[in-house]
Amino acid sequence: METCFLFYPFMKWICCTLKHPCCWMRIQDVILGTLGILELIMIYASGNSQSFISSQRAETGQQMVSNIATWVTMSEKDEETFKSVDLEQQTEKTPEPDNPQESPSGTETDKPSTPSTEAKAESPPSTHTSAAKVKWTSSVEQFKLKRFFVLRPGTLDHGIEDVKALVNPTEDGAVQSVWLMAEVDHWNNEKERLVLITENTLLIFKYDFVMLNCEQIQKIPLNYIDRICHGTFCFPPRSLLTREGEGVRVFWDKLREPSFTSRWNPFSVEYPFTTFTYHPVKSANEELGRLCDIQNFREQLTSAAQKAHSKNPVPGKANGVLVLNQPILIEAYVGLMSVIGNQNKLGYCLARGNIGF
Repeated sequence: METCFLFYPFMKWICCTLKHPCCWMRIQDVILGTLGILELIMIYASGNSQSFISSQRAETGQQMVSNIATWVTMSEKDEETFKSVDLEQQTEKTPEPDNPQESPSGTETDKPSTPSTEAKAESPPSTHTSAAKVKWTSSVEQFKLKRFFVLRPGTLDHGIEDVKALVNPTEDGAVQSVWLMAEVDHWNNEKERLVLITENTLLIFKYDFVMLNCEQIQKIPLNYIDRICHGTFCFPPRSLLTREGEGVRVFWDKLREPSFTSRWNPFSVEYPFTTFTYHPVKSANEELGRLCDIQNFREQLTSAAQKAHSKNPVPGKANGVLVLNQPILIEAYVGLMSVIGNQNKLGYCLARGNIGF
């Protein structure tokens, strides 16, 4: 009896390892067979042949060993019959397929798929994190863009209608295109501008999108434009300033050079050229992207200027427009005012918030 109690946990472990419900049905026979095997070993070791009852138990043990081997090598059909007992709880959650008899190989191939599923489940956190960062960045950008009055509903359309009403059809001709640009002066200051290309004139409007009125107009005859440069911005070697992006500079009097006082006057408008670059709201939507496209503006301006030169040439000037792809030089060295102004968008109609004392 002591041997029985010692080997009972061992046989329970064997049955759990086999994972076969039939083993629990014959647990008593398995225990008796194990005891017979143990006593058979003791008989061979001691040479005691008088233990007839133990020999019978040994024969029973040998028979049970063969029975266990037979249970392990059961047919697939019988195994499926007993397997339904173990999977009773799983079948309540997962519906059975149409074919109830599936091969064990199919069942074994389904098990390794669990690690791959877990690996796939681990990937979404990184994707979710990157998506959250992109969403946060886009939210910040949208918040910054909403401060521009030009993005308020109806503001840009109202401004375009106002500046079109200021065009003289007899002198300037019909309006061909409208653009929303940022003008860069000789001190690297950005200023918000509405630009119109007509049949005969290039018009640059300083428009107040807060009060919805035009404050300044600059007219440049297209047949006076002799050179258009496009490229990246550059500064003198000892300058402390930098500017990213591309721009377009339009020249209309190559024989006139700016004076010394004009170079050092930040409010001077006597320069024979003007420089444009992208407006900050160009990425807000597709319509604004077209209105702020600097490359299309350059192409349409070049075409309109060529037509104006052929239609109304200027005496003493070369008829034609020279288009150059070269860096655009801004002769500014320290530019403390431009750094402060451009960082705070002082040249744009922007919502500044409430200021109280």
